[in-house]
Amino acid sequence: MKYLICSDIHGSFAATQKLVKHFNELACDYMVILGDTLYFGPRNPFPEEYVPAKVAELLNSLSDKVIAVRGNCDSEVDQFVLDFPMLSDYVLIIDEGRRLFITHGHVYSPEKMPKLGKNDFFFFGHTHIRTLETHNGITICNPGSASMPKDNMPPAFAIYESGQISWYDL
Repeated sequence: MKYLICSDIHGSFAATQKLVKHFNELACDYMVILGDTLYFGPRNPFPEEYVPAKVAELLNSLSDKVIAVRGNCDSEVDQFVLDFPMLSDYVLIIDEGRRLFITHGHVYSPEKMPKLGKNDFFFFGHTHIRTLETHNGITICNPGSASMPKDNMPPAFAIYESGQISWYDL
């Protein structure tokens, strides 16, 4: 399976359009959203083209291919407009015998990880900072933010396929 993994869209229609374009061009099987899908939060500036209703409409067109978790800016109200579940704090995907732990990063984080084994993957968002490192055989990955990256990085996402992670800039 080929997964496009993104985080922290924060209601940016421009970022969502680019993600969907890459999703289709790269022939991905699933889009994994690591939380903070529609709302930008009270401390953040408006992201580019903040139109959460259009983001929901575009993501709903792929609802059978979206795997999503709840971020700290997501709420039950968001679930009413999305056709895919997104209120869980984590999702566990088994891919070719590897566990992919999918979370936003505000409940589980690299500092507070679940019990995982060697060759497993821990994907999180929340910080808006790209991260890719290995600790005790566990790969830890944050794809950065699709709409409001930090550390002077460009908006980005990751592709996971067969135990390999690749970075892509939006």
